[in-house]
Amino acid sequence: MIRNMIVWIGSAALLLLAVLAGLMSGSIPIPAGEVWTALTQASDTEARQIVWNLRLPRVLTGMLAGTCLAIAGAFLQGVFRNPLADPGIIGVSAGGGLAAVVIMILFPEQIALLPIAAFTGALTAAVIVYALSWKGGASPMRLILAGVAVNSLLGAAMTALMILNSEKVQAVLPWMSGSLNGRSWPHFETLLPYTVIGVIASVFLIKQANLLVLGDDAAKVLGSKVEAGRLLIILLSTFLAGAAISIVGMVGFVGLVVPHIVRLLVGGDYRILLPISAIGGGMLVVAADTAARSWFDPIEFPVGILLALLGAPFFLYLLRRGINR
Repeated sequence: MIRNMIVWIGSAALLLLAVLAGLMSGSIPIPAGEVWTALTQASDTEARQIVWNLRLPRVLTGMLAGTCLAIAGAFLQGVFRNPLADPGIIGVSAGGGLAAVVIMILFPEQIALLPIAAFTGALTAAVIVYALSWKGGASPMRLILAGVAVNSLLGAAMTALMILNSEKVQAVLPWMSGSLNGRSWPHFETLLPYTVIGVIASVFLIKQANLLVLGDDAAKVLGSKVEAGRLLIILLSTFLAGAAISIVGMVGFVGLVVPHIVRLLVGGDYRILLPISAIGGGMLVVAADTAARSWFDPIEFPVGILLALLGAPFFLYLLRRGINR
C-alpha cells in the first residue's frame, strides 16, 4: 500500500514537472514565475502569447495522447498476456497510418478530414484483425498472428503508395514520424472528448481485464464472458490509440514502455496499474516532446522518432529478459 502511494505521488509529481518544463523550455526560455503570470493573468505580453497560445495547447495535447496510448497498451498487454503488446500489435497504427497517407497524398484538398480518416482506418484494421482471428473464439495467439499479418499488409500498402507518389512524400513524413509541432487549441479540443470517454469506459472494464489476465479458463470459472470482454477491451484500446494517432501521428513505444514499467513497480492489478499508466503516458510524451524541441533547437525534431530511439533499447531489454526466462 505504501509503495503504491509513493508511486502515485511520484508519477503525479513527474507529470507536473514535465508540464512545467514544457511551458518553460523552447527557443525562447521563460522562467517559472513568468509562466505562472502568463497562465493566471490576461495580458498582451510576449510570455503570455507564447505560453498560452503556443506551448500550453501543445503540452496538453501531448499529455492526452500519451494517456490514451498508455491505457491502450496496458489493456492490450493484459488481454494478450504478453508484455511486448502495444497498440501496433492489432494493426491500429498501420490502419490509421494508411488512411492518413491516402488523405495526404491522394486527397490533399480534404486534409481537414485527416483525424477522422486516421481514426476510422485504425478502427477498421482492428475489426479486420478480430474477424480474421475468430474461430469459435479469438484466442490471444490468433489475435497476435492476425495482427502481425495485417500490420505487414497495411505497412506494405503504405510504403507502395508513398513510392508511387514520391513527389508528395515530404508532406507525409512529419505525420508519419509523430509530431506535436503546430498542435494548437483545436487539436486539444478535438482529442479531449475522446480521451474523457475512453478513460470513463476503461474504469468499467477494469474488473474484466483483471479476470482475463488469469487466463480464459479461470476467467470463465469466475463468471466472465471472455470473448465479449476481450472484444470490448480491444475496441476500447483501438478507440483510444486511434484517437491519439489521428492527432499526433505515428507516436510509438508509449503503449509498450509505460505499462510495463508501471507493472514492475505496482503489479498487475488494473485498479492501480491503469491510472498510473495514464499519468505516466502523459508524462513521457510531454517530456519527450520538450526534449525533442529543446535539444535540437532550432530544428523541430519529431517526438515519435525520439520515443523510438528511447523505446527500441527498452524493447530489446524486454526481449532479452524473456529469452533468459
